[in-house]
Amino acid sequence: MKFVLATRNSHKAIELKRILEELEIECELFTVADFPGATEVEETEDTFEGNALLKARALAKFTGLAAIADDSGICVDALNGDPGVLSARWSGATENVDRANLELVLEQISEVEAANRGAHFMCSAVAVFPDGTELVATGKMQGSLLRKPQGSNGFGYDPIFVPTGFTKTTAEMSASEKDAISHRGIALKELAHQISEFLSSTR
Repeated sequence: MKFVLATRNSHKAIELKRILEELEIECELFTVADFPGATEVEETEDTFEGNALLKARALAKFTGLAAIADDSGICVDALNGDPGVLSARWSGATENVDRANLELVLEQISEVEAANRGAHFMCSAVAVFPDGTELVATGKMQGSLLRKPQGSNGFGYDPIFVPTGFTKTTAEMSASEKDAISHRGIALKELAHQISEFLSSTR
């Protein structure tokens, strides 16, 4: 089975590939980079699932392959759930985007006490097949935000996010540690199981 991942984010592509391969899904994986003519899909939905489906549907139609997409972000309690679906473009920056987004969130909650700095990451992962079948899975990782970044692994808001039950940020974790508890890891593992069941039913 051939799958194309609907992302241009190299960090995310590596993470997605690693998780799927560890789950022993027999497939050949491509990314948007392998299809130069693929158009950029504007994320216009107000939910993670809606944006993921927009991307996967468009890529499945363009390539004729089964497409996997995800949309994820951080939801900060003190910001009433923002940045949410706007996490990747929260600051509006065009350079050093991850850093700019992180610094803006830290600035916005600078006066918030530790007890009220709760946050969670959400992810919706979807697979859209050429026959129109759509599979959807979600994952959530609860935690809290530090006042300054720690760690150099991961990307995005990882350096300021400490998962519940841990004393280090997701940027201080190894890839396997993070995958085991992350919102994307949870969603992709569930999606992989759904894909496996779907492929078995079509044989």
